[in-house]
Amino acid sequence: MDRPSPAVQDYLKAVYQLGESAESGGPITTSQVADALAVTTASASNMLKKLDQMGYVDQVKRQGVELTEAGRQAALEVIRLHRLLETYLATKLGMPWDEVHREAEVLEHHVSEALAARIAEELGHPERDPHGHPIPTIGGQVATNPSRRLSELPDGSDAVVDRVDDHDGALLRFLFERGLVPDARIVVLEHAPFGGPISVRVDGDRVVDVPPEAARAVHVE
Repeated sequence: MDRPSPAVQDYLKAVYQLGESAESGGPITTSQVADALAVTTASASNMLKKLDQMGYVDQVKRQGVELTEAGRQAALEVIRLHRLLETYLATKLGMPWDEVHREAEVLEHHVSEALAARIAEELGHPERDPHGHPIPTIGGQVATNPSRRLSELPDGSDAVVDRVDDHDGALLRFLFERGLVPDARIVVLEHAPFGGPISVRVDGDRVVDVPPEAARAVHVE
């Protein structure tokens, strides 16, 4: 099958990632997809109907959509390209980790699998991107690590940062400046009352305050 168009790839990737980050399983709603892609609900509904006709998603009546196996594989293909590109830009070109996501969003639609294979070889076949997200294999396998959000941990919890959400450059800069990066060891010291910041010790010495919304973007083991 030919590679899907960039628009189709964006939708499939969005559906996959929404399912990946969902608090509970089940179909992904049209409004969730519209919000993720910053389009109208009507536009998202029309495209999801087309994806259903193309065999990439199944529509669950009055609930939303789920990826078919073909949709899942197509989504993982573009996610693999995206995360390889992020890793290449960060490690080989020295691009800051808060900028690589935006650049990879553009480049992912124009990289052949042959070039992706050469990039993977050059990088030593990395398993994670700079933000800690697993890089799917060429065969469509992707590692899954059980994790919780930093915002969910009670006081006294000891954990290791697994990955961070990467869609907001300003948030990534905030986390990087505070050392909240993949593999950092953290201890939750105290939740301030009334929804205030969470006090966290990072790598044994540094203590930082993290607003709840930022803490939700940090996934820990």
